[in-house]
Amino acid sequence: MILPHKHQAAETTIFTVMSALAAEHKAINLSQGFPDFPIEEQLIELVTKAMKEGANQYAPMTGLPALRQAIRQDFRHRYGLAIDADTEITITPGATYAIDLAFNTVLEPGDEVIVLEPAYDSYIPNIQMCGAHAVRVPLLTESFLPDWGKIQAAITQKTKAIIVNTPHNPSGAVWTSDDWNTLATLLAPHDIFVLSDEVYEQLVYDGKRHASVLDNPLLRERAFALFSFGKVFHCTGWKTGYCIAPPKLSAAFRKLHQFVAFSVNTPVQAGLAAYLQLPTRAPAAMLLQQKRDLFIDLMKASPFTIKAATSGSYFQLASYAGLSSLSDKAFAQWLTKEYQVATIPVSAFYAEGTDHKLLRFCFAKKDETLRAAVAQLAKLH
Repeated sequence: MILPHKHQAAETTIFTVMSALAAEHKAINLSQGFPDFPIEEQLIELVTKAMKEGANQYAPMTGLPALRQAIRQDFRHRYGLAIDADTEITITPGATYAIDLAFNTVLEPGDEVIVLEPAYDSYIPNIQMCGAHAVRVPLLTESFLPDWGKIQAAITQKTKAIIVNTPHNPSGAVWTSDDWNTLATLLAPHDIFVLSDEVYEQLVYDGKRHASVLDNPLLRERAFALFSFGKVFHCTGWKTGYCIAPPKLSAAFRKLHQFVAFSVNTPVQAGLAAYLQLPTRAPAAMLLQQKRDLFIDLMKASPFTIKAATSGSYFQLASYAGLSSLSDKAFAQWLTKEYQVATIPVSAFYAEGTDHKLLRFCFAKKDETLRAAVAQLAKLH
C-alpha cells in the first residue's frame, strides 16, 4: 500500500525536534513559542464557571454567539472596525487550523501561493496538501519587510493567494498601513486572495499600532484574517482561534469547517466571551514588552549580537556569527546539548534552509527562566 504524496509534504517540525532535544538534555526551552508563566486567574475562573454551569456540550458550528459578539465589540473598541458577528466571524480550534482551512477554501491543484520567507513552518505543507505550489519570495534581509519588486515579479496567471504574517514570526517585524496600501495597489489588477496571519496582533511594542488587513477596504473583501486567543492570553494549549472574512468567504470557509472540526471547546469559548468583556483586562503587550526589554538587557552579558529589538510577537533574533561557523541548525543543537538552552534556528523558516547564522529566542517566559537561560549563554566564548 502506497501513501499519497501529501504525507511527504514536510518532515517533523523543528519545534518538535528542539523541544524533544531540550527535554532530553534538561535544557531551558526558549525554542517553542509558549509561555511558562500562569495565565490570568480570572480567565481560569470564568472557564471553570462555564463548565460548572453546564457549558459542556457542542457549541454551534460557527462558534458561541456570545463569543462572536464579544470579538465584534473588541474589534470595534480597539480598532474602530465594524464586523458582523453572524456572517464574518468563525471560531476555530486554533489559528494553524484556520490557516490550513482558509487555504483549502480557495486552493485547487496547480494553483500558486506567494509565501514570504522566512515563514511559519505550516504554510508550505498546508499549500502542498491542497495540491498547490508555494512560490517563495524572500523578505528583505535586514528588516524582514516585503521586497515589493520581487513580490510583483512572482505573480503569474496561476497565483491564487498570498499569505502575510504580521507581527512576523520569527523576526517580529510589523507591517504598517502603508504596506497594506502597497499590497492593495499591487493586487488590484489580479484575482488573488489574501491570508493574513495576525496571531500576535495584540503583542506590538513601543507604542506602535497593529495594522490589520481588515483596516484596508480594498483588501478586506478578498481576505481571511486569522487570530489566536492562545497567543494573546498565554493559553496556547487551549487551541482556540478565529477567522474573520467577508460573508461570501466565511460561508465557503464554514462549508469545510463543518466537516472537519465542526465546533470548538464550549467552556473555553464561554469563558473567553466573558473575559473579553471585562473592563479591567491589562493590555497583553505590557507584560511581554517588559520581558522583551529584560531579555535584551540580559543578553548584553552574552557574546550574541541582538538584531534590532523585536517590534511584535514574543520572539527575539540574535546572531552567533562571531562565535561559530557551524550551521544554525547544528549550532542550536550544540547549544542545547552543551549549554542547556534550546532555541530555534532561523533556517527552519526557509524551505531551502537559508542560513544567516541567526537563532530565534522566545522571551515569553518567567523572569527567572530568562535570567537562568542567559546565565548559561554568558558562559559562551
